[in-house]
Amino acid sequence: MENYLFFAISLLIGYLFGSINPAIILSKAMGKDVRTMGSGNAGATNMLRNYGKASALIVMFGDILKCVVAVITAGIIADRFVDFGQVSCEYFASAGCILGHNFPLYFGFKGGKGVVVSATSLFMIDWRIGLVALLSFIVIFSLSRFVSLGSIMSACIAVVASLFISGTEVFWFVAFAAVMTIIRHRTNIVRLIKGTESKTTFSKK
Repeated sequence: MENYLFFAISLLIGYLFGSINPAIILSKAMGKDVRTMGSGNAGATNMLRNYGKASALIVMFGDILKCVVAVITAGIIADRFVDFGQVSCEYFASAGCILGHNFPLYFGFKGGKGVVVSATSLFMIDWRIGLVALLSFIVIFSLSRFVSLGSIMSACIAVVASLFISGTEVFWFVAFAAVMTIIRHRTNIVRLIKGTESKTTFSKK
């Protein structure tokens, strides 16, 4: 029972860290909540389109950092207090961070789509799957210029890769991250089908 308690604690740790949304914090500091602009998404891509490259990079770094800190914190706690399950605690912290980013406690449960957080989690859990996802995203985005398409397809490719690279626990986490990515991009999927999805360029409008 104690181990399952720490799994829950790890999920909570991840959720609380994940709820810290750099895009919302930075955009409000700059004058206007990014969720009221562009796509309405609280993430690096919408920051790029509305506030420029520097803001997008700051947001991306912040999203990476919060995930790293959440996973490391859960791992340290598990290593000290739990007889087994340190790696499992890290999975739960990663899942919590994704949930927190998507549905932030501090910002009315309206956050981003968790792509950077999910990718960071993959690298921390199994860098090989993270690398597969990153390279897939780069190729698909380079060919299409659609961040959404790159995110969705790389998430699906990561699930397939996990079947051959890692064990069952990793597969289920990657599948969870992929499902969340697809759900959060459902409106993008509709626009992609209709041909109305916006392409991304590295310049401020």
